[in-house]
Amino acid sequence: MIVRHRSLLILTTALTTGALTLTACGSRDNNSNKGGGGNTTVTIGVDAPLTGQNSATGLGIQYGAQIAIDNANKNKTVPGVTFKLSAKDDKALPATGQQNATAFVADKSVLGVVGPLNSGVATQMQQVFDTANLVEISPSNTSPELTMGKNWQTNPVRPYKTYFRTATTDAMQGGFAADYAYNTLKKRKVFVVDDKQTYGAGLAKLFIKGFTKAGGKIAGTDHINVGDRDFATLVTKIKNSGADLLYYGGQYDESQVLTKQLKDSGAKIPLFGGDGMFATTYIKTAGKAAEGDLATSIGVPVDTLPAAKDFVATYKAKKYPGDYGAYGAYSYDATTAIIKAVAQVAKDGKLPADARQQVVDAVQKTNFQGLSGQLSFDKFGDTTNKQLTVYQVVNGKWKSVKSGTFNPSN
Repeated sequence: MIVRHRSLLILTTALTTGALTLTACGSRDNNSNKGGGGNTTVTIGVDAPLTGQNSATGLGIQYGAQIAIDNANKNKTVPGVTFKLSAKDDKALPATGQQNATAFVADKSVLGVVGPLNSGVATQMQQVFDTANLVEISPSNTSPELTMGKNWQTNPVRPYKTYFRTATTDAMQGGFAADYAYNTLKKRKVFVVDDKQTYGAGLAKLFIKGFTKAGGKIAGTDHINVGDRDFATLVTKIKNSGADLLYYGGQYDESQVLTKQLKDSGAKIPLFGGDGMFATTYIKTAGKAAEGDLATSIGVPVDTLPAAKDFVATYKAKKYPGDYGAYGAYSYDATTAIIKAVAQVAKDGKLPADARQQVVDAVQKTNFQGLSGQLSFDKFGDTTNKQLTVYQVVNGKWKSVKSGTFNPSN
């Protein structure tokens, strides 16, 4: 019993001491002047697939956020506050994303989270963050349901006040792709495949809606499973359908293999996909088979944005892994929105007891010129920047062929 009481005393003392190191939701660190100049440390979390499936784009999100944090510390954007990044790998798995969300909530120094990459992962994270009043900004989620609920087409209702995104939605992207396929590529018969995931299936459905509305015909539809590598049966279906285009809803991991097997079979039709396909890895893996394939992605090419020049130069100079082209700038802007929100909340480097809630409120009022353009959020938490771009593989590289906006009501 004496030993037990002593252990309890030691534990209680340790917990009390630990509690004293916290200032509201930011941790105190009197030796944190390196890189920041403050004595309150605020953590910004990043959740994305950092290994395995989708890791190229996931790493682009991580290091896009890292550059924003480094710049904030260097410039002492928030006097008295040093920012640090905590990155967690969700492996593109919803259950892992939910575990990561719980871990971020438990860390009292975390005042915001950037991510995830995948819409399916987001569905398992949103409520965790909302219950804790912890802001979440995704640079890449595109499922309309995340911000406007399952009945988004008929009765949009925002399900979670803590969720925002700097990416525009599939409601725009699917229609934008369909319009380009029908009116620019002059395709009239399309075979549609998806990977059964929230993002892929939703995007494919919206493409079909837009393409048929324009006057096109769907030659056939099918589904694959994430991780599939043998598409022989599917390739035969596509060839026999007489389709002049294959539209794919999903990520590059499967589409880069599918397009190669399709072209190797003698079917010389392009594969067209969404932003989940827009990665240099797609071209590297598919090789010459990727030539002529297309993908839509959010925003305009980051290399053409004057505000993003320093960002691109820094990313390259640091030799960061991953692909910044798809979401790097949007991750930077998402991180910057959290940093600016903390700046409004912090007073002389100190944070209030309800810092997390105040940060959510400040993010809702976001309005600044970011790398990707003017950033602000509407009443659903969606970005007001609706720019999209169609890219095509030309001479082994993604080349932008059309940028613009799309009105789904047309």
